[in-house]
Amino acid sequence: MKKVVIVTGGGRGIGAATSLLLAEQGYAVCVNYHSRRDSAEQVVAQIKAKGGQAFAYAADVSNEAEVISLFSATENTLGAITHLVNNAGILFTQSRLADMSLERFNEVITTNVSSCFLCCREAVKRMIKGGAIVNVSSGASRSGSPNEYIDYAASKGAIDTLTIGLSKEVAAQGIRVNGVRPGLIYTEMHADGGEPNRVDRLSGNIPLQRGGKAEEVANAILWLLSEEASFSTGSFIDVTGGL
Repeated sequence: MKKVVIVTGGGRGIGAATSLLLAEQGYAVCVNYHSRRDSAEQVVAQIKAKGGQAFAYAADVSNEAEVISLFSATENTLGAITHLVNNAGILFTQSRLADMSLERFNEVITTNVSSCFLCCREAVKRMIKGGAIVNVSSGASRSGSPNEYIDYAASKGAIDTLTIGLSKEVAAQGIRVNGVRPGLIYTEMHADGGEPNRVDRLSGNIPLQRGGKAEEVANAILWLLSEEASFSTGSFIDVTGGL
């Protein structure tokens, strides 16, 4: 079976590392992006330079029509979709909950949770036995991320619940659904939250005494997608350095 994967938010950070690693392992990759076309095209170029198959596709994955177009374009370009990595997500500047606006809270929940829901829905409609989905959650779903990102943490908690429920719903179809919870990982997302050096500031709290790399999260995703994880569904790998 040809392995065809969509990686949402695949142009940077964990998504880019995952796209590159999966391509090395023989997956044909749709590198989804929202606005950073150059980054996504760079990932595609790296994959093609090594003989892999990939293309970049712009879609707001919280928008139903654009998600349907993303899946159709992938099928038309690469073939039947066999795997999905739901990685796209947003967060805003660090804030206590008391200072958050309803607009901010709703945007985080809608973007992060709706995108996961929509992509999972379209995937399970199309996948056959042997398909696999990995939803990228966060260690924040367990910590709650007080004083910083309770809205983001809440969205990831919802994704955890969706992962568990969907895994049971589609298990009899031979489709596996699992999650990965990254912790303090060196990615550009911390700059989105207003503190580019956040990992360095907090790394002393991590039992392993360092921040993680995007490639380390990608390796966990790769394993859960692979046949080596054929008896794992509804489960999570915490890539948090022990937190």
